Amino acid sequence: MKNRVITIHTNDTNVSLKTKKVLTRKLEGSGFIPSDVLEKETELIVCIGGDGALLEGIHKLGFPDIPFIGINTGHLGFFQEISPNQLDDFIFNYKTGKYRLQTLSAVKAVIKNEHGESFEHIGLNEIVIRGEDSHPVHLNISIGGSFIERFSGDGILVATPAGSTAYNYSLGGCIVDPRLTLIQVTPIAPMNTTAYRSFTSSILLPSDLSLGIIPEYMKKHGIKITTDHLEYTYQDLSNISIQFPDKIVNLLRFETYDFWNKVKSKFL
Repeated sequence: MKNRVITIHTNDTNVSLKTKKVLTRKLEGSGFIPSDVLEKETELIVCIGGDGALLEGIHKLGFPDIPFIGINTGHLGFFQEISPNQLDDFIFNYKTGKYRLQTLSAVKAVIKNEHGESFEHIGLNEIVIRGEDSHPVHLNISIGGSFIERFSGDGILVATPAGSTAYNYSLGGCIVDPRLTLIQVTPIAPMNTTAYRSFTSSILLPSDLSLGIIPEYMKKHGIKITTDHLEYTYQDLSNISIQFPDKIVNLLRFETYDFWNKVKSKFL
């Protein structure tokens, strides 16, 4: 008989740890094998916490092909599918196959420095490019190899459809249905004066166009790259290419899930 392993990732809040304990007992009683680590036999990953806990789990486990489901013990819980009082329903629906997979696109930054070294960072929600220590930045931006603008301001955010409801939304970006494959470039405090001219609204780009960025900055101030919740600082960065990676994230959704109903319940 196949081992049905379910990996559980959780934050360290009291309510999350209590939920994990209850879930572990219920899974064992239903013939599953709960695990704290990603096993070869893992068929589902449960993330207990808020949206941050789910993003942390996705990064920690390396964007695996295995489906994720979130149990919300946090605040907004936009990604999370169920609450702690729905554990029995979750196990029943999962065992009986009453679910579907929602495929979410990620976004990748390929970063090169002046020494010829290359680095890659992947985000499910967004990639943010800004100056170190809150210094303003000047970014030469191209789309599909064609120069578009010299952006000046606090930085830019490149969001996936999944991330359109996160930081992007707070910056005034638009909400995008996750069934669309595109990236959204949203300015962060752009300068628009006689000296500096920058786009002041979001730009939507299809998947076959790459976004190129060449920063201009003083040597004493680096460039900070943030992917979801992870931060990296580069002092000698030469260029950045924003692309669609091969990696995707599959979220387990039950029959009652609807994206726009979720938007209405969380934001309106």
